[in-house]
Amino acid sequence: MMAKNPPKPAPRRIFQERLKITALPLYFEGFLLVKRSEYQEYKHYWTELRGTTLFFYSDKKSPTYVDKLDLIDLTCLTDQNSTVKNCAKFTLVLPKEEVQLKTENTESGKEWRGFILTVTELSVPLHVSLLPGQVIRLHEVLEREKKRRIETEQTPSSAVEKKEPTEDYADVLSPMPACFYTVSRKEATEMLEKNPSLGNMILRPGSDSKSYSITIRQEIDMPRIKHYKVTSVGKNYTIELEKPVTLPNLFSVIDYFMKETRGNLRPFIYSADENFETEGFPVTPLK
Repeated sequence: MMAKNPPKPAPRRIFQERLKITALPLYFEGFLLVKRSEYQEYKHYWTELRGTTLFFYSDKKSPTYVDKLDLIDLTCLTDQNSTVKNCAKFTLVLPKEEVQLKTENTESGKEWRGFILTVTELSVPLHVSLLPGQVIRLHEVLEREKKRRIETEQTPSSAVEKKEPTEDYADVLSPMPACFYTVSRKEATEMLEKNPSLGNMILRPGSDSKSYSITIRQEIDMPRIKHYKVTSVGKNYTIELEKPVTLPNLFSVIDYFMKETRGNLRPFIYSADENFETEGFPVTPLK
């Protein structure tokens, strides 16, 4: 049976902001307790299943995710005995790690299990204890996922995507991350200082045509602005750190900063209905 109070979807404005980051279709969403190999304990996330990827958000209203997990190479999903009453617990076994998931109740656990297996195995699980309406939803998601994979394989970049299975679908549909703005170093600094609620990381053009810059604002002891150079090298991008980091695309560059700071750095994203403060300079987001 379904939970008495199924989780409500994120507000429409938040949903639209998330679409700027990834164009993967949303199949299922709700709260999950997640424990990855690098986590010391479970973390409580609002989670979206988009395509075959789980996107983890610090809360339901966060426009940007703090972590994500690609399930395309899922080996198996194993149920675990939970010591907590009315709580479902299972493990996602992947080639490089095992991820433990816990749900707030057994009903939502059945749904998460059904949707994850449907999109990864491309078939609706035979032994699933769900209501007829929920099973119909699984079949609808199955057809959407089959269609999405066919369309993805037909794109010119399909060969590249097969070599890089963790690459976001957004890389094909959107040329730049949503936090890219054609602003100067000074303008980026002012944007971050005057609008901290919109994020604390901006991608902007670099000093030459072959480079970009990341401007961040962190509050540790006191607010600090830092700038990082990102150089285009062939088809890759290198972050100029003490130990340089090379990544396949600018989306991965943004992901790197988010993961290395455990979500403390968030892409600076604003929409037309935001109360956005500037000093009169033009701000042009590239969508």
